[in-house]
Formats: sequence, structure tokens, C-alpha cells
Amino acid sequence: MSGIDKMRKPDVFVVADNVLSPLGKTTAENFGKLKENVSAVKQQHLPAISSPPFYASLFGKDEIFIKTDAPVYTKFERLLIASIENALQGSGIDTKDNKTVLIISSTKGNISLLENEQYHPELKKRIALSSSAKLIAEYFGFTRRPVIISNACVSGVVAMISGMRLLRSGQYENAVIAGADVISAFILSGFQSFQALSPQVCRPFDKLRNGLNLGEGAGTILLSTDEKYRKNIKVLGGSVSNDANHISGPSRTGQELSYAIRQSLHDADLSSGDIGFISAHGTATVYNDEMEARAIALSGLQSVPLNSLKGYYGHTLGAAGLIESIISLQSLKHGLVLPTLGFTECGVTKPVNVVASPLPTKANYFLKTASGFGGCNAAVVFGK
Repeated sequence: MSGIDKMRKPDVFVVADNVLSPLGKTTAENFGKLKENVSAVKQQHLPAISSPPFYASLFGKDEIFIKTDAPVYTKFERLLIASIENALQGSGIDTKDNKTVLIISSTKGNISLLENEQYHPELKKRIALSSSAKLIAEYFGFTRRPVIISNACVSGVVAMISGMRLLRSGQYENAVIAGADVISAFILSGFQSFQALSPQVCRPFDKLRNGLNLGEGAGTILLSTDEKYRKNIKVLGGSVSNDANHISGPSRTGQELSYAIRQSLHDADLSSGDIGFISAHGTATVYNDEMEARAIALSGLQSVPLNSLKGYYGHTLGAAGLIESIISLQSLKHGLVLPTLGFTECGVTKPVNVVASPLPTKANYFLKTASGFGGCNAAVVFGK
């Protein structure tokens, strides 16, 4: 075997996926609703969460996710279980195989338990993401210790990159990657304190954008290096960076996200000209959209069709990177880039090619970007 052969990175294939949101319980249901331009973001009147009404994408309070009477699972955990269960059906992935790893992505997990229960040491243990991951691993019979990724709003993208790297290393052959978050008074009040919430459905990259909407949801993606999946779409490359600018304010130049984009392209052995479309983070906040547009321009991608799905789902936090990547996989398969809901006029200083209506595409590759509090950035590339 030559030195070049030894250095060849194993292909990482997408085996199956699931999106569980207020729009639907399967990826197909979600993509169907999006093609009909249906948004789950609505005005919510929930005094238990917020005195004033707010716009968000939320599940109904009586929504049933899994068929069990066991009270041991929280809403957050039930979302994860339901999403993983759907993705695993017929996938051929064995969760009991010691070559299969579970990766959980979330920003806040069970933090809402603090709102309703008296604090004590057992509650502290219960809130820990490790407790949730252990319960979910036991539910599905995973034999290896689960991996937890909690890195603000890039968590979902970082979880996929981590899965790709673990598979490339040979430690595992299969990865089950799932992310979820639920909206609570704690989370909502935090964004309200930043004055970051829009009083209407958000408008990513638009001149009149004035904030984000929050959303609930879960997403699961199954990855494998097994050659029997070789006809499937692949995770080709990914990278993470940090701009160390401010705890809540992104870089003003976009250089650091651009670095992650360029490194992900290098990892994928692609150039900017290969990318058919971009699934942007696109929160519709003034500074995030501006930074992201600058990063895209610095990366030579300003002419590439770009969309944001935040107007349909809101910002689903630790699930966002997964949900938006999975929907983009459907776009790649169906040859259709979905529009950016609410966009009418470009409002960033470095213009980007925002898709405002359904766009047929023959793309072979797409880029997914994400950024979050603390200056974290991530980018991942998928391709046929």
C-alpha cells in the first residue's frame, strides 16, 4: 500500500435521518411542508413562559412523542428518543454493536427542571446532560459511552463533525447523532434580555430584520463508513473556529467563520466553485447576519445560492445544525433549494445570493454554516 493510500480518509456516508418538529414527525413530512411554504413559527400566548406574547415554533402541550407511561423521561429526552427511533427504523445500524457511537447535541437540555422543582443535589445530577445521554443510551442498548456536544448554537454542526472524525479515526464504524432543545421561560428570558427576539416572524438577511424567533425540535442523522452505503450522500469535511470577540457578539469581520469555511472545503478536497448552495445559520439578528455575509464573501462564496430556514423553524438551538443539514440533504436529493422566508431586500453590507423563491438546482455539494455565543463557528460540507 502506498503512502497516499494510507493517508486516504475513509468515506463517511449518510445512512438515514429524521427531523421531528411542529411541522412533522419525519423528514419527509417536514420537507413536504417546507415545499408548501408552511412555517411553524406563530404568535404564542403562554403566560407560564412569558407575560407578553412572542413568536416561536413550539409543540402543542399535549403532544405525544413516544409510547410509554414511564415518567422517567423529560420532554427533552422524549424528543430525542422519538427522533432516534424513527431514524433507526430499517437503517441496518445496530445500536448494540461496540463499533456504534451515540452523540447527543444540545445547548440547554433539561434546564427547565430548575423552574418547577426545588433545587437539591439529585436535581443537579438530573439536569446534567450526562444523565440524559445515559438514559437514552440505555433505552436503545448502546454499549459504548455516549458523547455529548454542548457548544452553544454550533452544537449540531460540531456533533456531525465529531461523528465524522470518530468514524475516520477507525474507532467506530457507525454514529448515531441526535440533537434537541425545548423552549422554557429560562431560555426565552435570556434572549429577551438581549432584546434579540423579533416581534414577528423573523427575516434572515433582510433589510428590515430585527431579531430571531426560537423553536423546539429534534434531528437525528446516522453516519457510517460501511461501503454498502457507498451510493449515499457523504459528509466530506468540516471545521470549527472561534473568534474570541465577545461572549454574545460575533466577530465584526467574519474572518474566523471564513477560516472554518475554508478549512472545511480543504478537508473535503473541494474549492469554493464546487459548492452548489449554502444552508446559512441566518438567525435574522443584525450582527449575526452581517458577520455571516462577510465570512461568505471572504470565502469567495458570495454568488452561491444561500438560504436560512429560521423563518420556518425558528432557532432550534442545539438541534438547528442537524435539522437544517437534514433538510438541505433533501434539497440535494430533490434538486430544490428552499426559499428564505421573509426575505425581500438584502440588508447586509456584503451582498450574498439569498434565495427568495424555490430554486431548482443540479448541485452536487452544499455547505452548512453555524455560529453561536462565545464566538464559536462551524462549517460542514456534504456531497453526492
